[in-house]
Amino acid sequence: MTETKRGGSFGQALKAVLWSFFGVRKRRDLEADATQLNPLHVLIVALLAAAVFIGVLILIVRAVVG
Repeated sequence: MTETKRGGSFGQALKAVLWSFFGVRKRRDLEADATQLNPLHVLIVALLAAAVFIGVLILIVRAVVG
C-alpha cells in the first residue's frame, strides 16, 4: 500500500476555508487543495471559522437589540 503524504499549513487551510465561505473558489484551486491540504487541518480551521462567524453574529444581534 502506498500512502499519500499531505502537507499544507494551517495558513493554506485557512485561506481555502475562508474563500470557500464566500463561495468563490476556482475548480483548479479546489483540486489543488484536495491533493495538497491535510483534511484534519481543513476540518479544524472550518470549525474555528464557523465558531468565530457565529460569535460575531451573536455580538451584532446583542448590539442591535440591547
